[in-house]
Amino acid sequence: MNALVAYNHGGTGSGIKIGVIDSGIDLQSQEFGDCSGGIGTGTCRISGASVDAAGNGTIDDVGGHGTAVAFTLAGRRNDVATHGVAFDAQLIVARADTTGSCSGTPGANGDSPCRFDDVAIAAGLDAARAGGARVVNISLGGSAPDARLIQAIDRATAAGIVIVISAGNDGPNAPNPDDFTSAANNPAVARGLIIIAGSVGSNDVISDFSNRAGTSANAYLTAVGENVRAPDETNTAFLWSGTSFSAPQIAGAVALLAQAFPNLTGAQIVQLLYATARDVGAAGVDPVYGHGVLDLTRAFQPVGSMSLAGSGGAASQQVNASLSTPMGDASQGSLGAVVLDSFDRAFAMDLARTINHQGNARRLPALMASRDRSFSVGMHDLQVAVSLVPGRDSVRIERLGITSQDANVAQMLAATVSGRLGSKAQFAIGASESGNALTARLAGRNDPAFLIARDPSTNSGFDVDVGGSVAVRQVLGSWGLTVASEFGNVLTRRDTQFEALKWKSERFGYGRMTLALDRRFGGLRTGLSLTRLAENDTVLGARFSGALGAARADSLFVDLGLRYDLGAGWNLGGSMRQGWTDARLRAGVHGSGLIRTNGFSADIGKTGLLARGDTLGFRVAQPLRVASGGIDLQLPQGWDYYTESVDNWAVSHLNLAPEGREVDYELSYRWPLLGGDISSNLFLRQQPGNFAALPADKGGAVRLTLDF
Repeated sequence: MNALVAYNHGGTGSGIKIGVIDSGIDLQSQEFGDCSGGIGTGTCRISGASVDAAGNGTIDDVGGHGTAVAFTLAGRRNDVATHGVAFDAQLIVARADTTGSCSGTPGANGDSPCRFDDVAIAAGLDAARAGGARVVNISLGGSAPDARLIQAIDRATAAGIVIVISAGNDGPNAPNPDDFTSAANNPAVARGLIIIAGSVGSNDVISDFSNRAGTSANAYLTAVGENVRAPDETNTAFLWSGTSFSAPQIAGAVALLAQAFPNLTGAQIVQLLYATARDVGAAGVDPVYGHGVLDLTRAFQPVGSMSLAGSGGAASQQVNASLSTPMGDASQGSLGAVVLDSFDRAFAMDLARTINHQGNARRLPALMASRDRSFSVGMHDLQVAVSLVPGRDSVRIERLGITSQDANVAQMLAATVSGRLGSKAQFAIGASESGNALTARLAGRNDPAFLIARDPSTNSGFDVDVGGSVAVRQVLGSWGLTVASEFGNVLTRRDTQFEALKWKSERFGYGRMTLALDRRFGGLRTGLSLTRLAENDTVLGARFSGALGAARADSLFVDLGLRYDLGAGWNLGGSMRQGWTDARLRAGVHGSGLIRTNGFSADIGKTGLLARGDTLGFRVAQPLRVASGGIDLQLPQGWDYYTESVDNWAVSHLNLAPEGREVDYELSYRWPLLGGDISSNLFLRQQPGNFAALPADKGGAVRLTLDF
């Protein structure tokens, strides 16, 4: 039954009352506390509500079966030999054996000779109900219950009491449980609260003696019923076998769950035991094992969907956050919180262990895999630029990358229309390119093209798929003022156990607005811009579940760019980006966060170095990186089952600043050839993806581009 997890969770059965309808109990045994002063007194765990239901004059056992069953249910735990499942529970004992019947000869299959009348069993059920039992164990069999017993069962289930009845010991020739269990098949009486207990061995194989699930499979559950060690009425230990001893294990499991999770109703406990049983027969509920084998380890673990206590925000046992590249290897302290499963049971979870890092982006393969064709046409005041990628049966619009032209052409956009609005205004409307690219185009910037060492002011710093953008530039004296807008989707990698799918992306919307100023001072070109980024469901490309506030973000970036023409084909450039991100929490989680980011680049280039039209460039760049900050979360630390509310909150800090710092170095050279060009790049990425522990990423690329 795998009860260790239940005991480690604090399950003992303390405070829970269990009804036992059988042949009584050994009142002299120390296994149920000291009852020398009478039942219900001192440390005696035999309740004063116990009854002699058959007129024997005492509940003291004379047959041994009742004592063995009671011990299996709740025998003391004293670190000697074995103990009962719910070893601290109280027992409401109903001795129901017909007077004198237990002195007979045991049956051929070892069954107790004791006989039980339905009237006595019904009286025992009523006593257990009146005494406050949460579960009643009936390790008895025989003919179908009469009307009086059915009425008592109906009263018990109406009170929410779980009843566990042994399936019977008629062996493999009994495809259905004993007739005595038939009430379980009457929904109006059973109310889903009757469990029929079959027996398996320690190998989870159905016992030879056990009746099978048959037509009662939906109410059938098994537990070990072979060689169960327990004392008889003389306190002599025996190894007992039969469904009489699988039943009290299931009843004890009900008691442990009722104590550990006071919010659970009897019906929920039954559903939980069925849902967490080991499926050892045919898949699903089957006619041999029913729901399967009792498994308390599973029953004491979260089941179904989970949510953060007090907020309802969805929680996962695997992944609650996927951090983006700017956050790199950001490490966490404990983020302890209380979560509720689908049964509203409270569990402690360290959310820090469920935070994933998206890891190092695979830049070069994507950049080198393109087979695009780029062209543009235009008139005096209007220009159209398109980049096309051949598909299997069609041609689709793609982002315009490095083409057969120089870096100025590399800024051209896919399916872009640009033109003039009078003598001092320009516009551009594009698809699959950023508003920053439009801004650069309208300002006439002629930035060098690098594969790896990117200018942080021209990209998001995390993966996005731009949908469309628009920009308008107005000349104001010596200044240029550009307003740009774009929309698209942030791309985050899917959480999957399959390696081949880890590079597939989920998409979350964003919008961006940019206000930019540019001016030339002789050979010096300057640019200053202010950008607002609004992410619908992400924070700088990172994704958070409801347990971490389902955070979204608004970011403000200030960019400064300089490029100086040194003459003789030499140029020197650089840029800086400083960002502030306001993380906003949802899903009922309270908290906030301010995140500071930065990035930079510096490069030097030469045209006409070895041949006319060739270019050489070298750049050092730090991609966008979180410099400091994170999110402060108000997380639940305690749960009160009686008020069904959080009784303790604490603020925990979710750190988003990495230890690692990526710095990229790239040397590029391009020279014209055969009407096209050859470009070559060598690069070095230190601490790639902002992971301090990762080795440097070194590589190179050679690409031939031809015009046609």
